[in-house]
Amino acid sequence: MLRTHNNGELRRENIGQVVELVGWVAKKRNLGSLVFIDLRDRYGITQIVCREEQEEICRNIHNEYILHVKGVVALRESINPQLPTGDIEILVDEISIINTANTTPLIIADKTDALEDTRLKYRYLDLRRPVMQQKLIKRHKIIKAFRDYLDARDFVEVETPILTSTTPEGARDYLVPSRLNPGRFYALPQSPQLFKQLLMIAGFEKYYQVARCFRDEDGRSDRQPDFTQLDLEVSFIDEKEIMELVEKMMLEMFKKVENYQFKEKIKTYSYQEAMNRFGSDKPDTRISYELVDVKEIFANSSLEFLKNKEIKALNAHNLNDRITRKEIDSLGEIAKKNGARQLVFFRYQGQTLSGSLVKNMSEEEQTKLVKTLALKDNDLVFLVVADYWEQACNALGQVRLTLGKRYESERLKGYDLLWVVDFPLFERNDDGSLAAAHHPFTRPYDEDLSLLDTEPLKVRSHHYDLVLNGYELGSGSLRIYNQEIQEKIFKIIGLSEKEIRERFGYFVDAFQYGTPPHAGIGLGVDRIAMILTGSESIRDVIAFPKNASAICPLTNAPTPASKEQLEELKIEVKKE
Repeated sequence: MLRTHNNGELRRENIGQVVELVGWVAKKRNLGSLVFIDLRDRYGITQIVCREEQEEICRNIHNEYILHVKGVVALRESINPQLPTGDIEILVDEISIINTANTTPLIIADKTDALEDTRLKYRYLDLRRPVMQQKLIKRHKIIKAFRDYLDARDFVEVETPILTSTTPEGARDYLVPSRLNPGRFYALPQSPQLFKQLLMIAGFEKYYQVARCFRDEDGRSDRQPDFTQLDLEVSFIDEKEIMELVEKMMLEMFKKVENYQFKEKIKTYSYQEAMNRFGSDKPDTRISYELVDVKEIFANSSLEFLKNKEIKALNAHNLNDRITRKEIDSLGEIAKKNGARQLVFFRYQGQTLSGSLVKNMSEEEQTKLVKTLALKDNDLVFLVVADYWEQACNALGQVRLTLGKRYESERLKGYDLLWVVDFPLFERNDDGSLAAAHHPFTRPYDEDLSLLDTEPLKVRSHHYDLVLNGYELGSGSLRIYNQEIQEKIFKIIGLSEKEIRERFGYFVDAFQYGTPPHAGIGLGVDRIAMILTGSESIRDVIAFPKNASAICPLTNAPTPASKEQLEELKIEVKKE
């Protein structure tokens, strides 16, 4: 063994002991007769002190060199309360250089001035920074807490294929050409959805997997082309039971990893309530502002653009004298970008409503607006006008979110964990056709089955989302286990008999051999780690991520294929 202790381990009780340490040079300070070196490994930093007899070797030591030292633990003259090892130092008797290092292209410290692409290009150096190591170690603890919880409840971890066939999961598939079957392609799984349902038909009853998933979609701070989810499926369980199972798992993980306990019971909101009150199906309820439906107030308005429209309002209480006109204009752009026809604002001061629309509003309309929104002096009102209910909710919901982040930062500390349930089974595409709102294997409410043929958009689903701090952590549902209902759902979303057979023949056939009622969920491990580490992007909690353009600056992937590789695969690449 090269070392007797790690660099975060030694304390006052070790004073007088002879120890051996290894690590990277984080910092060197030459004071003439003494040289002080901060020696770093993944466990922490220990200060070592070299004396005159080591002067020659110390002259050749630079940052990020790897050293082996042997010496005696001593009490530091100048205590450093910022370090766990700050009470002691090592008086070096022997020192050797294990390996040298070039000058690094980024600062190896918690704070670095490197741009993200530089950090990703030299990710092995970026990951040497203590703050980055702590993030990945916490990610490991999160996954371990989940595994411990599920293992203790008789779940079986089963790996499912990475090379599979395409499935409708809401994003584009990544395709992999088959050399042995020219002209045919595998798809990388967007999730293990069909396989975990087949495992229920196979009788495993309780399955989980820390699964790699792949989706070809536009980049965002909380998205990656390849990501990790905790995937689980259970047979003979109802909606309440699986939500309780997942909720208890999350609470146990928070206690183990964060030493955090939720003071209140985790709340559950229907999709309708979440959209109506917060303007989002993944609401952050720490923000105090709420949406209010005010279209009835303007039902007989003299203003043409308000007639027969969806109108939502929000009372930004006590913000009138804190917000600039420039900020209000930027909120208008946000609302329009999210589907609003217009964002109108009112000020309320001295028990008087003012704003560009007030002169066209009757006294009755003004009085109702003041009463409905419970306005007080210095309140500011935002009102969104849209063609559809979802547009009005989404547009004002984004305004609400922006206001919360700017003006309620103190409220945004801590954790806000909740469920959203009772989602619609279908949604309408731009061309008017229907699509599965979650995925086509989600079970509709039994009492809504009669609406499948007449008013499918009114059909509710047993679909539940777990939300943390305004991020969707995971989506799950009770699954369809009746072959007739499954085929009916496929047909409603426009799949022909031929398409059903080609894409899901093996899956539909399996339903004929005794399919148990079952349910499941997939939780985004990257998003959970991002939130619990206080990171701004999931790239910070993934060891080797892609950038916003889905490129890996470290390996330069994706890279062109050679002419020989393309010929072997019988593929021709067309130039743009």
